[in-house]
Amino acid sequence: MHDGILVGKGEAPQHLLFAMANRHGLIAGATGTGKTVSVRVLAEGLAQGGVAVFLADVKGDLSGIGQPALDDPKLAERARATGVGEYVPAGCPVVHWDIFGKKGHPIRTTISEMGPFLLARLLSLTPAQEGALNIAFRIADEEGLLLLDLKDLRAMLEHIGAHAAELTGRYGNVGKSSVGAIQRQLLALEQEGGEALFGEPAFDIQDVMATDGQGSVHLLAAEDLIQRPRLYATFLLALLSEIFEELPEAGDLDRPKLVFFFDEAHLLFGDAPKALLDKIEQVVRLIRSKGVGVYFISQSPLDIPEAVLGQLGNRIQHALRAFTPRDQKAVRAAAETFRANPGLNVAEAITELAVGEALVSMLDENGVPTAVERARIRPPASRLGPATPSEIAQAIANGPLAGKYEKAIDRESAYEHLRRRAEAALPSAIGERKGPTGRRPTQGRETAIEALAKGAARSIGSTLGRQIVRGVLGAILRGR
Repeated sequence: MHDGILVGKGEAPQHLLFAMANRHGLIAGATGTGKTVSVRVLAEGLAQGGVAVFLADVKGDLSGIGQPALDDPKLAERARATGVGEYVPAGCPVVHWDIFGKKGHPIRTTISEMGPFLLARLLSLTPAQEGALNIAFRIADEEGLLLLDLKDLRAMLEHIGAHAAELTGRYGNVGKSSVGAIQRQLLALEQEGGEALFGEPAFDIQDVMATDGQGSVHLLAAEDLIQRPRLYATFLLALLSEIFEELPEAGDLDRPKLVFFFDEAHLLFGDAPKALLDKIEQVVRLIRSKGVGVYFISQSPLDIPEAVLGQLGNRIQHALRAFTPRDQKAVRAAAETFRANPGLNVAEAITELAVGEALVSMLDENGVPTAVERARIRPPASRLGPATPSEIAQAIANGPLAGKYEKAIDRESAYEHLRRRAEAALPSAIGERKGPTGRRPTQGRETAIEALAKGAARSIGSTLGRQIVRGVLGAILRGR
């Protein structure tokens, strides 16, 4: 009896063992070869085994995972042929999320939580612009200024632009042109709907981790989001970063706490600088000890950097075509990722796989990859295709998080504090008497930035406590 998920059957049944599910995985293959079915099978099995799942629905066809499959003799026959036995249609508990709040609970983060590193990538900033952004965060972090949404960040940027000369001596060059460029990028982000991503109440990872013996599939509606690829990739990476920083070390578990599926993985790695790739590699390597598995979904293994690919122990490879030199390279790369099977020409098999077939290699109970098998993937128990709008609305209204995230909160933050300080400083500046030389005296008087810093520390410092500390990808380390 395997304590795991039946994935499919070749010469023998193929299982993903729960104890090895946090060793990460890859689901690859050309469009239309059956990757989505494999994802469904894994997500269903994990949820049924009490594991929380976070999954982005980039095509809009995964929402049916919450509904039982339709009565279809072909599914029953395939179930018998792949070792399932009696086919019992069933849906999974599903929590729907949507950045834009149309097809799920609004899912948000804050500017402070995302941090300057990922935000710089989201905005496609140059090194000089990233430096100015880091200074804005540094001042906000040191002085307890809450950066929650885009208007907070704009206010902070306006502030450092106005006080560039004073700040340069302490933090390095603050170029007004760099500040202006960041402001323009923020405007472009707002125009494409990115403003909806930032604010409160922010997403709480504990809402994903809660299980009652059966895990839930947390489904992110990403049909609209995928049209903004940098926003999609950066947001998912920010979530992964928060998971990594928030969860404690767990050691070896009999099953993961959470499995995170990263679809369209090429969007994450495609134009990422080496510094970011190194950090992603570090997170993937370390996060498994916190009871989290990460599964990348993409068309080709070539989409995944070698350092990350080497950490993906469980692999499902659907068909690839070999029409172009790059296709042929992808086939060779895919074949090299599998442990050899003397009875199977892996490279040849990859190009011959039918829809619904895959080459499967999972980790055994000792963590060793099994020899690759050509297998038919078992049918999922949930509905193939999307849920109806009314089914999604009902799941949202009757779900455990109903009403928690729907109403945005705009509490006092950097924008309000900076505006109030500026308004308070204006009358005193106008009425200030000039010295005998015609210049305003400075000796013994605080500069505007010093007054702002001290006032902000007094008014908000008690709320945030000590200076903010950030983790590998810039996420805030709470309670450390």
